[in-house]
Amino acid sequence: MNRTDYYYNDDAPKPLKIVPAVSAVVLHKEREILLQERVDNGKWSLPGGNVEPGETAEDSIKREVMEETGLDIAVKHLVGVYSDPNHVIAYQDGEVRQQFSLCFLCEKTGGNIAASNESKKVEFISISELDVLNIHITQKIRIQDALCGNTKAFIR
Repeated sequence: MNRTDYYYNDDAPKPLKIVPAVSAVVLHKEREILLQERVDNGKWSLPGGNVEPGETAEDSIKREVMEETGLDIAVKHLVGVYSDPNHVIAYQDGEVRQQFSLCFLCEKTGGNIAASNESKKVEFISISELDVLNIHITQKIRIQDALCGNTKAFIR
């Protein structure tokens, strides 16, 4: 494991930077959600990653989902902006960052589901099974926000 997520933890290291990131909630028949079991921390997570120079947020989430899951997506709308300074991510190489992620509700438009070098498994998982998965609370918050039917983006 080379990533540790701290959430409201007094032992968390101080973040040294903020890196723009994106994540996607991709639903299947409104009963299943696309998740990946991450290699870097062993937890189930929404697909996503860093925004690269020269990309829009939309380009970034489409690229990240394709790279991590093998699926093409279309962005439906912004679920929320997640920048809680109490969510700190520390990497084994010494990088420590404050979360700053844009989460989008997306729909699958093509492709074939496949794991990548960043994921052990990629699956559409029943929403009813989320409580028994090893999934970080910040991922659950994004999923709950996406499923609540709010038409305005959350700012958290």
